[in-house]
Amino acid sequence: MHSPMRAPIPVETLLLAYRSGIFPMADQREDQDIFWVEPRDRAVIPLDGLHVSKSLRKVLRSGRFEVTLDHDFEAVIRACAAPRIDHPESWISERIVQSYVGLHRAGHAHSVECWRVDAERDGPAQRILVGGLYGVSFDQVFCGESMFSHTDNASKVALCWLVALLRGAGYRLLDCQFMTDHLASMGAREMPQKDYLTLLEQARGPARSAIGAAYQDIIQAAAQADHSSPGKLIAQSLTQTS
Repeated sequence: MHSPMRAPIPVETLLLAYRSGIFPMADQREDQDIFWVEPRDRAVIPLDGLHVSKSLRKVLRSGRFEVTLDHDFEAVIRACAAPRIDHPESWISERIVQSYVGLHRAGHAHSVECWRVDAERDGPAQRILVGGLYGVSFDQVFCGESMFSHTDNASKVALCWLVALLRGAGYRLLDCQFMTDHLASMGAREMPQKDYLTLLEQARGPARSAIGAAYQDIIQAAAQADHSSPGKLIAQSLTQTS
């Protein structure tokens, strides 16, 4: 018999950990135990320094993906935890999943989803989740946890949207935890943990607005602009500073 799953990590404990510069992980997908991580070096993406290539700007402007915020948080975190050909194991255990679903319900975890819309000859079009990311928000800080992509550029588009939303909401810090080649190509830079903690302290206090409000602002602005799309507005805003 399997032992009952341990209780999710309380919301208050998770927020205290993130405000202290640490976060939980599991050794593998089936583990019920978690451990707390304080990296020696931290990766962050400057909100005014995202690298958006010409090809990615073209994808954004094309509106290839329908992008939503918090439409299906649990589907995103489970897609991030799913086995991949080059990485069959995951630090996102079921206990981690349930903990962050609870954090999402409390309003402190968000997901960005990229959907491919397939037109059907008979019947309504089908939306298929093809990429996205999720993370934790508090004060003027967003800590990106994980992302996934089932088609080219989907996770990059999600990241572009996230940066635009954080800028629109008045956030100051986008934490990416560990540096990867993918993040480096998008403009992430690495710093000692002590420098990250300084940035964390400087980003205390409420943001100018909620991330959801920033999302609605973009959708409404696109609806009011002639022959425009949300993706075009995202590409334009990021081009001005990247």
